Amino acid sequence: MKEQRRIRCAILRAGTSKGIFLMENDLSSDKQSRDQEILAIFGSPDVRQIDGLGGADPLTSKLAIIGPSTRGDADVNYTFGQVSIGTGLVDFSGNCGNISSGVGPFAIDEGLVRAVEPVTKVRIHNTNTGKILVAEVPVQEGKAKVRGDYKIAGVPGTGAKIMLDFAGTAGAVTNKMLPTGQVVDVLDIEGFGDLEASIIDVANPMVFVRAKDLGLTGIETPAQINANQEMLDLLEKIRGKAATMIGMAKDEADALKNSPAFPMIAFVSEPQDYLDFTTGNTIRADQVDFVSRLMYMQVMHKTYAGTGTTCTGAAAKIPGSIVNLVTPSKSSLVRIGHPAGVIDIEVEAEKEGDGIKLQRAAFGRTSRRIMDGYVYIAM
Repeated sequence: MKEQRRIRCAILRAGTSKGIFLMENDLSSDKQSRDQEILAIFGSPDVRQIDGLGGADPLTSKLAIIGPSTRGDADVNYTFGQVSIGTGLVDFSGNCGNISSGVGPFAIDEGLVRAVEPVTKVRIHNTNTGKILVAEVPVQEGKAKVRGDYKIAGVPGTGAKIMLDFAGTAGAVTNKMLPTGQVVDVLDIEGFGDLEASIIDVANPMVFVRAKDLGLTGIETPAQINANQEMLDLLEKIRGKAATMIGMAKDEADALKNSPAFPMIAFVSEPQDYLDFTTGNTIRADQVDFVSRLMYMQVMHKTYAGTGTTCTGAAAKIPGSIVNLVTPSKSSLVRIGHPAGVIDIEVEAEKEGDGIKLQRAAFGRTSRRIMDGYVYIAM
């Protein structure tokens, strides 16, 4: 038996995240064996992931498994995995919008999808949710373009603009945009009391609460929240309660153990000035429609998740939701203020019952292949 096994891989910076992209056929077909291979690739469980490719950060411990489409209305299959750092868990319960932005370029560059200039539409079947999303990828000379003048907050420099349309992802996990049937629920949080929240499922399920209801301003930095263990515990209690209510976990402990990534939780507030924690530049209140801080894997997201952007944008258009009540904007362009700047999303929707029907939910990202080759695992 060989001491080490090699597996083809590529590392892509996709949006504000970084992920390892693998071909489905290069992994074991047995799920348990496959998960052990993935953990070995990343170097988990280990807080430094020192013996693998993971970057010891939730935003760099992400996985994309790509394969031929199993659906006639899609070009490729894509499975997202959030690889835990300190525990031996790969969470497949939801999708990642940022990593999704790398799927189209990867599929084109690997010859899985024929390149059509100037823009190639790639229909992506996200197997985690069973939903179709569409990537509009600029191409040149048969390959995905990298250079361009599009800037996204949280990433140095500029790149070619990739548009991702998540309009077809409503009810991604629970099959309902409003999993509880309510626009606003009152959650009984142990040690805190009653708390109003909106639980919404578009691209990924999320729970939204008001910053002020938690005693927060809404413009806290990742360092401020991540150093506040009492607040981290409270936010996880809220997330766990919501996960239980929508059937993603048996109880709050189960949510933390077996579904640590999803649902996500965000606390929102009205437009206000704040500092971009990465540059020190001022983000003015008139540059955003509201401010949001997103928690991911029990810490604050340094920017904003792509699927979180989709769900938050949709929430802004649902009359009476926690997000809708803090934004004065009626425009189809929803501007979300996050810790490192602003992300905007085009949301076109019509009212449908207590919710909405999405016609378009598209936001721009950039992506770049950093390396490819073989990763060696000792198993």
